[in-house]
Amino acid sequence: MVVAVMTDSAVVAGVLGLGTAGGLLLIGTAWRGRTRAIPPPRGPALMSAVRGRIGSRRAVLQAAASAGAGLVVGVVTGWVVGALLAATTVWLLPRLIGPDRVHAQQLARIEAIAAWTEMLRDVLSAAAGLEQAILGTAPLAPAAIRDQITGLASRLESGQRLAPSLRRLAGQLADPTADLVLAVLVLAAEHHARQLADLLGSLAATAREQAAMRMRVETGRARTRTTVRVIVATTLAFAAGVVAFNRAYLEAYDSAAGQVVLLLVGAVFVAGFAWLAHITGSGAPARSLALDTDTEQGAQL
Repeated sequence: MVVAVMTDSAVVAGVLGLGTAGGLLLIGTAWRGRTRAIPPPRGPALMSAVRGRIGSRRAVLQAAASAGAGLVVGVVTGWVVGALLAATTVWLLPRLIGPDRVHAQQLARIEAIAAWTEMLRDVLSAAAGLEQAILGTAPLAPAAIRDQITGLASRLESGQRLAPSLRRLAGQLADPTADLVLAVLVLAAEHHARQLADLLGSLAATAREQAAMRMRVETGRARTRTTVRVIVATTLAFAAGVVAFNRAYLEAYDSAAGQVVLLLVGAVFVAGFAWLAHITGSGAPARSLALDTDTEQGAQL
């Protein structure tokens, strides 16, 4: 009887601890968001702030869902370790079964770079200078890179030199396709390259080909991602079914030693889920050029 009371007390303490941690996390995140909102940003920084606010809100909702899942599992099963594992699993679920937002952003950025390069080509064909072409295309730049291009135009309007500004743009975009285009623009700004419009047209075609190639790669990854979803859904459905319909089978985990074993087993599954999330995700593309190495030095000139 004493052991049962102690176990119940530990379970209640663990559940309350999880609830307190979740509440503190929500309060801290909301407070950080409140302090960052003063003063309100303007111009391109406003869009970046909005995206950051949306991302932080998504993180708060995900943290709340994880804490809620942990509380529910802790109350139903009476396992502190089970509550911790449930919260961790819910935290990893968006990466396992959700869309690959990183790949979508990379693909949209490549297509935007290709479209902006075509804009520059068309404006340069009308006998305009490179700086005038950048200033003229900035308001019409695709949404995926509009903030960065608008920032480039703002730096040029404030009197900064073109080549260092382009190198800074390369650091902001951090994309190998953008490096190729911006390398040509830097050479044109420093050495007055000829037939720049024709070269930009070729680079735009290359960017389109790279986007198509990444789409083919993503088609192959989609099959792997579907397999991962099936594995994760089957594992979680089996675990939930055992807990709901065959509770006697899990009585061995009610003791302290059983909780340690459950922690080890759960750690193996969590590590497996994390590995699956890693192999199905799209990593950052390797950059062949380092145009942004002199960014800070150029920004000071």
